[in-house]
Amino acid sequence: MLPFRLKDARLKAKLSQQRLGVLAGIDEATASARMNQYERGVHTPDFDLACRLAAVLDIPASYFYTVEDDLAEMILNYHTDKKKASNRS
Repeated sequence: MLPFRLKDARLKAKLSQQRLGVLAGIDEATASARMNQYERGVHTPDFDLACRLAAVLDIPASYFYTVEDDLAEMILNYHTDKKKASNRS
């Protein structure tokens, strides 16, 4: 997981570290500290937690693991376009 992608997605969603952690199922007492460690790359969330974080942030989990910035942007655009198309149906 690329820590800066997690932080970028959280900030775009306008969520605090604590709020994101709690919404993803992390205990309220440790949510802020754990999210801070994930965003700094000190620790890495397991894949299940990464998927829960992605669900809360409404982005594909693959975004967190994509090294190339242009590909990461394409993943987000595809996700957004797919949601728009689904809503029109």
